[in-house]
Amino acid sequence: MKMRVVSKWSVLLSVLCTVPALAAAGDLTVVSFGGANKEAQNKAYYLPYKAATGTNVVGADYNGEMAKLKAMVTTRSVSWDVLDVESPDLARGCEEGLFEKLDYSRIANRSELLPGAAQACGVGAYVWSTVLAYNADKLKSAPTSWRDFWDVKKFPGKRGMRKGAKYTLEIALMADGVAPKDVYKVLATPAGVDRAFKKLDQLKPNIQWWEAGAQPPQYLAAGDVVMSSAYNGRIDSAQKDGKNLKIVWTGSIYDYDYWTIPKGTPNKEQAYKFLSFVSRPAPQSVYARQIAYGVSNKKASGLIDARTMADLPTAPQNLKNAVAVDTDFWVDNGESLEQRFNAWAAK
Repeated sequence: MKMRVVSKWSVLLSVLCTVPALAAAGDLTVVSFGGANKEAQNKAYYLPYKAATGTNVVGADYNGEMAKLKAMVTTRSVSWDVLDVESPDLARGCEEGLFEKLDYSRIANRSELLPGAAQACGVGAYVWSTVLAYNADKLKSAPTSWRDFWDVKKFPGKRGMRKGAKYTLEIALMADGVAPKDVYKVLATPAGVDRAFKKLDQLKPNIQWWEAGAQPPQYLAAGDVVMSSAYNGRIDSAQKDGKNLKIVWTGSIYDYDYWTIPKGTPNKEQAYKFLSFVSRPAPQSVYARQIAYGVSNKKASGLIDARTMADLPTAPQNLKNAVAVDTDFWVDNGESLEQRFNAWAAK
């Protein structure tokens, strides 16, 4: 999720000083992206798993630092037992040998999982969306698309956007009139990339960048921005806290996050038991009620009430004009596009 340039020594130091190193013997260390999502995982998975097995789950946060994981695996000092990763990192990490190849006979029946949930090195944890969110208290009329996001005359005020190429370039193309179904076809060409950056040039003076998922709802609630790209679950959490924030699903960008087992964890057996537990319908239905992210087990949907289902990225009406993240595109082009984006943003 984040890309940084760091020295190998700073990575190793951060590995040695990381919070999970404080976990007691016998604990299971599960690392995810923190915030409201971690709170939901704690209620749906960590605490019930401890109640069922007696194993304490130590939940830790990270921002997608694959360099830290790679240092652990390389030095054979792995202190993470289960890791939540985005799909491009799953693909790259599996190819580089950072994750265990999964034995699904120890996790779940593949036929019970949604398409795309059962990957060689990761099992679907949840389906999330990057959506257009806005503060209904700050706007006289409601935006309906990313095109409106760019219209600072009709909708005056700052815009929040993720500080990175991924998702931001897709959004720029949709704002420029590219249909959701054609986004990656256009972005796969040099002219399409140039078109996305040219569109971003138009909005750049009005952008307030965010780097952590908790920031968009904070910026919106504080009135720092009137609209923002945001992870739908973070907006759902803010709504439950009484904030008058709204979501526009048209042009949303959705993808899986995956549970993985880092290569070389000494707790592999316990990690498998955890993956089996969190892939069951009942815990997943509890998770979806805590935060509005889609589940990976087909049977879980039958345990979720209609009102909750309507707010999930996997609801049919929310998928209608949505974009599925093209993992292969970002695996092939992510590094070069992030470098270009960082140079552009620094100007």
